[in-house]
Amino acid sequence: MTIQTANSSLQRNYVFPLVIIGTLFFIFGFVTWANSQLIPYLKIACELTDTQSFLVASAFFAAYFVMAVPSAAILKWSGFKKGMSLGLLVMAMGALLFIPAAGSRSYALFLTGLFIIGTGLALLQTASNPYVTVLGPLESAAQRISIMGICNKTAGILAVIILGGIVLKDVDALKAKLLTLPAAEKNAELDQLASRVVNPYITIAVVLTILAVIIYFLHLPEINEEEEEDTFHRKDKTSVFQFPHLLLGAVAIFFYVGAEVISYDTFAAFGEALGFPVEEASQFAKYTGYGLLLGYITGIICIPKYISQRKALIGSAILSIVLVLLSIFTSGMTAVVCFALLGFSNAVMWPAIWPLALNGLGRFTKIGAALLIMGIVGGAILMPLYGIFSAAVDSKQMGYWLMIPCYLYILYYALKGYKTGM
Repeated sequence: MTIQTANSSLQRNYVFPLVIIGTLFFIFGFVTWANSQLIPYLKIACELTDTQSFLVASAFFAAYFVMAVPSAAILKWSGFKKGMSLGLLVMAMGALLFIPAAGSRSYALFLTGLFIIGTGLALLQTASNPYVTVLGPLESAAQRISIMGICNKTAGILAVIILGGIVLKDVDALKAKLLTLPAAEKNAELDQLASRVVNPYITIAVVLTILAVIIYFLHLPEINEEEEEDTFHRKDKTSVFQFPHLLLGAVAIFFYVGAEVISYDTFAAFGEALGFPVEEASQFAKYTGYGLLLGYITGIICIPKYISQRKALIGSAILSIVLVLLSIFTSGMTAVVCFALLGFSNAVMWPAIWPLALNGLGRFTKIGAALLIMGIVGGAILMPLYGIFSAAVDSKQMGYWLMIPCYLYILYYALKGYKTGM
């Protein structure tokens, strides 16, 4: 067999695993972007302040930090495939907790359910991201992750449209009506609103369980990181903490995820602050999704054929800074469009940071991936910080200054941080 034929066969062998992982990324996207609709929904149903409602993101993304290292240990024991199946089952359990949460209108139970869903996702993400990264040539890893991103963001757009259309239907009229009702009738209306979330999350739990069973019985190739080890890194490496470029990459993931979560989970509140009705503003996050899709498609076409993943990361960080400034200093639909375009500039960041950070880790790939997954806690920390900061300056728009240092750090990582210790 010639080398060309062998490579062709190997590439064909990648297709089926990538289709399965693409399905998982679809699940990630739907469940994660559902939060953008849960925030305005729970704000009304549970009678919350803006800052309290942003704890939706905190509960969800905090699970990544808590569970990332345990997830790496589970994957070391179970392998990628069984770990993915287990993660889906844990997510299903969290989704089912929405039933009693809705029945009691308990915000604490909703947050617990979101934390459990995030726990399952932490396991899935710890398995799937390095799987995609090493399942093929490293120089085209950003391209493969971008394909996964299309699956992810397509699901995210659907989550905004479908879940928003269910739980936030006619919500502006309901908000006006609630102001006129006595306590007993108001509680009855809020109970009815809370029940809207039950059927969607039962459906999500059923789909997750079915997918977990399917993946358990499928044949997916395991990746042997020790065989994939980059010879540039000697085998005398004894700890993952001996790879500074990985640790700096985890910080880059922290700021990237925090900034991206702010870009879509606060979009409804931003639109409302700009004067748009809640029901209309709640759909703005899908425009961010469209921008992300366009960015992923651009990345697939251009990386690495026309531009390296590192140079794409540099350009994306600079463009993001410009768009945030425009979002702060413009108004109306102009500000909405600029903020939505952050989806385009954000798109290449996750796909580019992962291969740069995992380069040369070899047998430390799983624990390295766990550290990167821990960086997702940025979504838990920066979201409430945005809420506090925007309340302090009394402007949701001026609160977006918080995003500028996030993108500046990502720019540093793309220029210099990625090669620290290499």
